[in-house]
Formats: sequence, structure tokens, C-alpha cells
Amino acid sequence: MSCDYFNKKKVYSEDLLENELEMFTWNEVDEYPTFSSCDSTTGKENKKQCFENTLRDILNTNLSQYHIIVSEAIEDTVQLKITIDKEGNFSINSIESDPLTKQEIPQLDSLLRRSLDSLPKIFPAIKRSQQVTTQFSLPVIIKIE
Repeated sequence: MSCDYFNKKKVYSEDLLENELEMFTWNEVDEYPTFSSCDSTTGKENKKQCFENTLRDILNTNLSQYHIIVSEAIEDTVQLKITIDKEGNFSINSIESDPLTKQEIPQLDSLLRRSLDSLPKIFPAIKRSQQVTTQFSLPVIIKIE
């Protein structure tokens, strides 16, 4: 009888750990997701900056290829809600932008998604020596005159 109790307790604590490791936000991980181009960067905050800057550079380079025409100037900080799973797969969950931006650039969401669909290999975040799924928000400034 007492052996059963311990077995159940053990399974239960493993289930808890499993659930706890499923999704983290930026601030909860020991190491942020990274690109190999950030390998030489030292320090957790610097690596975070390198990762975000690399994403923004790729985004800006790819977005600049599209000729976006607007009837009035747009200056908006768009929030990309991003998930990087424990295998390093990148996905955009949602894109939050100003109503005027959506009106002026209705194709913005699809352009942003297309601009980030061929990223270099991402090494997932680490928490307690495990690769984990993370969610974070990436602010992107959209300025078109």
C-alpha cells in the first residue's frame, strides 16, 4: 500500500515539472535563445540584445525589399509576440499595431511574417540545463513617410 503512494507521488511531481518546463517568458530563462552569430557575445543581457538586434536586422533587410506606399506618414511601434519552441522553431503568435497602421498597410502582418520565415538556425532558450520553449515580445519600429 505505501509503495503505491510513493509511485503516485513521483509521477505527480514529474507531471508538474513537465508542465513547468513547457513555456517560459524572456525573464525566466537561464540563457536566451540565440543565433550562432551571437556566440562570441558574453553576458546574458548582451546575448539577448544580440538576438533581438539580429532579428530586427533580418526583418529590416527583408522589409526594405517591399515598396510600401502609404497615403499618410506612419510611425508606429509594432509588437510581435513570438514563440521559440524547445527545438528552436520560430513562430509569430500575434502582431499588435496601431489601427492607422493596419489601415494604411493592410498587408503588414503578412509582410512581417514573410520577412521572418527563413531565419538562420535558432538555438532555444535554456532553463535548468534543459532546452525550453519561450515566449516574448519584440518591438519593431515601422516608419514610412
